[in-house]
Amino acid sequence: MTSILVHGPEAASLLAAMHAEAFADPGVTGPPWSASAFADLLVLPGTVALVAATDGQPQGVLLLRTVLDEAEILTVGTRPAARRLGIGRCLVEAAARHAAAAGAGVLFLEVAETNTAARLLYAVCGFGPVGRRKGYYHLDGAAVDALILRRPLS
Repeated sequence: MTSILVHGPEAASLLAAMHAEAFADPGVTGPPWSASAFADLLVLPGTVALVAATDGQPQGVLLLRTVLDEAEILTVGTRPAARRLGIGRCLVEAAARHAAAAGAGVLFLEVAETNTAARLLYAVCGFGPVGRRKGYYHLDGAAVDALILRRPLS
């Protein structure tokens, strides 16, 4: 059974450690975030970290920011050993519920065009493309476009 826990800046070190494990291949996903980066974001109003845990062990992390009637997934990652077990989908669905409860009517995220696994997850979760940021990511020395995806919450 997977549970979702909501965390604030006090969990920055845990979140950074999990993010580093989830983003161990920066050529595919981009570099991991530091504890100070998580702490700085988590003090902003409307920003929370969701952690998926199985049998009490953290398996994935998602950072969500809600402002007025829009929300954005800032990052999401799953520990390699927990991939393809539904953890990512569980986190994304929990983020959608959390954002809707906070008054958001739409949820956005950005994903590297080359990140096939993430794009499949987001499609299954009801996200569709609404834009593109040319050369937004720099992965393995190459500029990669970011796809801007949107999911209605109502």
